[in-house]
Amino acid sequence: MMITPEDISKLREILEQQEADLTRALRKNGDIAIEKSADQMDEIQRATERELAIRKLDRESDLLRNVRAALRRIDDGSFGICLQCESAISPKRLEAVPWAPLCIRCREIADQDERDRKSPSEALVEAA
Repeated sequence: MMITPEDISKLREILEQQEADLTRALRKNGDIAIEKSADQMDEIQRATERELAIRKLDRESDLLRNVRAALRRIDDGSFGICLQCESAISPKRLEAVPWAPLCIRCREIADQDERDRKSPSEALVEAA
């Protein structure tokens, strides 16, 4: 089943709203402060909070890049086409993940390749 122009229009609206939301969130969260404290437990707590904030910022930045790339693909007419195998991305996948650059099969292969490249210690850290 092919994606229709009406579907693309709806997905463009969703992507534009996502872009606006992420841009706002990134502006608000852009100030990660490093504060010193005499209490070692407070300092550990702040370092943990800072690390979580940095990871969230990284995820939001990556998502914003993906959303903007999807909007560019809409503009250039390549939206809904897998960047890897050039087959159509299913409308259900695009409905769930409008910024998806890969079909589900290519995404699974890429995920497996990424897991295979990680060292065992990296995998353990990520699992924790």
